[in-house]
Amino acid sequence: MSDAGVGDRLREVRKRRGLTQRDLARSSGVSLSLVRKVEQGDHGRIGAVALRKIAVALDVPVTAILAAVPQPRPAPVNGEIWKPLAAALAEPDADEEPPAAADVASALTTATRLYHANKYPDLAAMLPGLVRDASLVPPVLRSRVLQLAGSALTQARQRDPARIALDRAFADAEAAGSVLDAASAVITQAWLMLGERRFEDVRLTAALWADRVEPKLSAATRPEISAWGWLLLRASAAAIRDNRADEAAGFMRLAEAAAVAAGPEKGSYHAYFTTFGPATVAMKKIENAVIDGRPGLALSLAAAVPPGLRPTSDNRNRHLLDVTAAHLDLRQYAAASDVLHRLSVQAPAWLTAQPAAASLLGQIIGRRRLLTPQMRELAEMMCLPL
Repeated sequence: MSDAGVGDRLREVRKRRGLTQRDLARSSGVSLSLVRKVEQGDHGRIGAVALRKIAVALDVPVTAILAAVPQPRPAPVNGEIWKPLAAALAEPDADEEPPAAADVASALTTATRLYHANKYPDLAAMLPGLVRDASLVPPVLRSRVLQLAGSALTQARQRDPARIALDRAFADAEAAGSVLDAASAVITQAWLMLGERRFEDVRLTAALWADRVEPKLSAATRPEISAWGWLLLRASAAAIRDNRADEAAGFMRLAEAAAVAAGPEKGSYHAYFTTFGPATVAMKKIENAVIDGRPGLALSLAAAVPPGLRPTSDNRNRHLLDVTAAHLDLRQYAAASDVLHRLSVQAPAWLTAQPAAASLLGQIIGRRRLLTPQMRELAEMMCLPL
């Protein structure tokens, strides 16, 4: 049983519940054809929302179906530009005089700006040299360089080199005794593992580290509160995806308390990482509502996101994909297209690198009899057939 694939495990649980494929499709709200394809081994076609609907209908955690699933393959999108970084991670030592730590820190700040500006070709060109330079500097700074490299590779879905970078970042932070840097590495590792659907690993690890770094809110620094808050958000994201709604809500309530203590988004808890505050938590609540199959609630929450509070662009962009998904679930195709169009104007490089965006647009196209010029423009931009 432990080495069964998704299809075999789904069939086993379904039959144990005394359900036919048609019964499961009807009770979960997913199509019969999708249930059949998954049970036939085509589990790459199922998204997180549909998978959770099936788990809810079967009254099991998502991980009961996902156990021992082969890890998703790295996406080919822009894969070539990241090969030099993967090579630098494989052989990081630089045969030269150690650079000044201040110079490496300055380069890290520049690379971080490229990351948040979605300038991936420039970032991919800069990071290999930065990783090699960082091999010669103190471990805390090296950890931060490796965390940025891991974040970029996770964003590009280059999972194997991302894992190498983040494992080393964590080890360097631990060796240096920097709990905050170690926690930051765990936050990014959790993001990577969410993409691999390792929900139980994320939930347990993030919760463990949240307990370890939990601050006294009345005396804690903003970085300490923000790191704790992000660990809680990661735990909540894993729990809701694993059909553990009560746990997800509990983690989210604590994250909201952290956001109130941190105050509105400004700066970050490391120069290279992301912001945290009320807007961030509000957007993650919307993500959970979408995963939980409550698109109306998601859009209601989206309307209440405080104006003017801007987390880093990548988190905001992912939030807009959640809003798109909610509109799509409610068959509000024009509204869903409008959100994607806004992203295509504001963050084209980011959007075209997201398989989730292509999937959402594909669903819009598939459900519309007539396409608007805007939809056709998006399809051309994302190389989707009409």
